[in-house]
This record gives sequence, C-alpha cells and structure tokens, in this order.
Amino acid sequence: MTHTAMKKRRRHGQPHHLHLLVSLLLLPLLLDCTCAALPSSPKMARIQQHLDRANKPALRTIQSMDGDTIDCVPRHKQHAMDHPLLRKHRIQSAPPRPMPASATATATFRASAAASGNATSRARAAWQTWHHAGHCPKGTVPVRRTTAEDVLRGGQSLFRFGRKRHRRDRAPRAANAPDVVTGNGHEHAIAYTAVGQQEVYGAKATINVWDPAIQEPNGFSLSQLWLLSGSFNGSDLNSIEAGWQVSPELYGDSRPRLFTYWTSDAYEATGCYNALCPGFVQTSSRVAIGAAISPVSSLAGEQYDMTLLIWKDPKLGNWWLSYGDAGASQLVGYWPAELFTHLSGHASMVEWGGEVVNTSPGGAHTATQMGSGRFAAEGFGRASYFRNLETVDAGNSLAPVSLDAVQTLAEDGGCYDIKKAYDERDGWGTHFYYGGPGHNPACP
Repeated sequence: MTHTAMKKRRRHGQPHHLHLLVSLLLLPLLLDCTCAALPSSPKMARIQQHLDRANKPALRTIQSMDGDTIDCVPRHKQHAMDHPLLRKHRIQSAPPRPMPASATATATFRASAAASGNATSRARAAWQTWHHAGHCPKGTVPVRRTTAEDVLRGGQSLFRFGRKRHRRDRAPRAANAPDVVTGNGHEHAIAYTAVGQQEVYGAKATINVWDPAIQEPNGFSLSQLWLLSGSFNGSDLNSIEAGWQVSPELYGDSRPRLFTYWTSDAYEATGCYNALCPGFVQTSSRVAIGAAISPVSSLAGEQYDMTLLIWKDPKLGNWWLSYGDAGASQLVGYWPAELFTHLSGHASMVEWGGEVVNTSPGGAHTATQMGSGRFAAEGFGRASYFRNLETVDAGNSLAPVSLDAVQTLAEDGGCYDIKKAYDERDGWGTHFYYGGPGHNPACP
C-alpha cells in the first residue's frame, strides 16, 4: 500500500491506532523469530554463527504441536556432512540386504488386565508427536531446529553444547566392569555383556517408554543401549548409543525423546547428541532424532514400547540404526565407519539400561525418576523394562542373549534397581525390569 493510499484510508475513518495495535500483537512473534538473529553481544554472535551452520535451509518446515520446529532438509545437505572426516563420504541410502535376522519370531506379550482386560493383548508402538502436523518429502531428512535458547539453557561453552560432560573423574575400572560414570553423580541400573566374551556387530532390544519426573533443571533420565569398544580406562573409548531420554536442559521440556550419541575419545572432544554436531547421517524422511515420542506408558495402563536395532553393515562398515516395532520399523540412518577407531572393527561390550544424574540438591539424593519411577519388583505395567535382548554376530545374524551371559549393575539399590529374568512362554526371552524413584527413605 502506498503512502497516499494510507492517507486516503485514514481520511475515510480507519482508526489511527490500528497500525500500532497490529504491531503490538505481532511483536512477540517477531521477537521469537528474530531474537537469535539479532545478537546483542559477541557471545550471541558466535551462537548465531553456529546456528547458521547447523540449521540448514529447509524445503519444508513443520510446526509440531509440542513446540518443536522440524525442518525437512535435503539429505545431501544435512549437518552431518560438515564433519571433516566425511568430506569424501558418499551417503549410503540403505544398508545392503539382508538386515540382521532373528532366529525367533517377534513375540507378543501380556498387557495388564487393568489396562485391557485381555491377558494376551500386545503392547502398542510409540511413535513421534510431529507426525500429527505433517511429513517430510522423499529425499529430505527431518531435523529438529536448534535455537539460541537451546544453546544458552545449558550454560556450557558453545564447544560443549550437545555433548556429555567429561568423565575425567571416573574411578579406575575393573577389567570386566561396564563403562559407566561413577563418583560424579551419574547412577545406573543396567545389564551388560562381559568384555571380550565375543565380537559383537550389533544389538537389539525393545524398551517401553515413560516420562519420568526430573527434579533439577540440569538433570536427566534416559534408557538406552550402548555398543562399546576401546580402552575403558583411557581416552580412546568408542561408543555408539541410542534410546529415549528426558532432559529439560537439552530440549527445554520434560517429554521423552528419541536420541542418539557417539564418541571416539571417551566423551572428551568428539561426538554429540542427535544432529547437534556433524557425524550421524540421517536417511529416513519419517524419523527425527531428538523429537518427542508419543504416546507413553502409564501406570497400570497401556504400555507403549519401541524396538531399537543397531548393527554394522558387513560391506561398508557403517553402523545402522532402525527404530520402531516389528511391523513398522524405520531405517533412521547410520554412524559412518570413518568416525571411529576401535568400532571400525567390532564392539567388545553391549549395555542396556537406565541412567540418571544426581546433583544431590539440598544435600539429599535427587528425586529424579528412572524409567517409570517404580522399582523392578513391581513388574509389568508399573516398572520399566527391556525385553528380547539380542546381539548381532559376525555372520550378520541376531542371536538371543542367554540369561547367564548378562550381568547387572545398580550402584545403590535403594534408589534404583534392576532384576533380570528369562521368559520363554510369553516370548520375552532374556529381559529385565529396572528403575526407581530416587529420593525415598531407603535413599536419603
């Protein structure tokens, strides 16, 4: 509209304050969209430069009902390809067939009578919230957009953003002990295979999804599987990880989210969560790493779970991730072989289970929950579980993990615990319940 036309409209009775009112209504939206684009300090300028590198131009943008912005980025332009080790990497659109196959059929299992009234009904599959708002076209990958608020929330340096904290203060590790952080606030309830027991080329499990309460803003609760190789007491540990986590510091809310992680130097300077640094190559147009999972399990109600499979492509050596259930699994993407030293060959240990961080608020143990927040003894419908534990062998076949081959660890059973079992009748195979409430009379 020209200036003359605006004056004519005002002469014909349009309120003069209308433009001011519209500006005031739009101001919050404008601030929300541009605050990160208008740095007010050198630090903000550096953050904006980082965001410009990480948030690639999208062919389509989807606004999820949970507040996430999902950008549909051309596959060949994703942030992963900025890694210096991947400059000559050619994206592998799919792993060579066949995928690892299990010798046993995927099992059905009981839902609680209170939830369904049918002792043989199946658990339901958990998926992702943003799917309700749209989809990404083929040839693109869905990427959760990173904001300046995400970077600032953790209070760490830009270099440490999206990375796990240093493990310098870990105690010396016994030869067959699992690779966990003890003594710096991290607590676990995990099952693991012994180091050197066999060469491992992948792992699989089905995990039910919960939304545990987190007490501290910088606390988290996660359930995941680890594939590990390298020196567990040194600085060359290689780790590939995937699962679900609740982390207000990382995501700004308390929703459970699908996540990935990797490191090739014991969490010192390499690797990160999700797509927050170059490395993990996404191939799926349907699964967004870091996006919220929905729906979730409820106490004595419906149980929702997800199946994760990580395996090494025998031909090119990349480590692939699939997510979903037996009927609707999706190839999410892969960790390129170039990223690793020891894992360029095989893994030497697998871990499955839960982890929280305890900062001892007010001198007491954290009340951050692990899993469902209930102890293992409460069982199905109340406690969190991992079922159908399997590993991939050198022949690219899935093999059930025997109960005797799995050891368990919980640093303080009064806070969080774990109980393993084997169930052939319901098809769960080797499985375990785990978790707990944190602070309680047995965990002061």
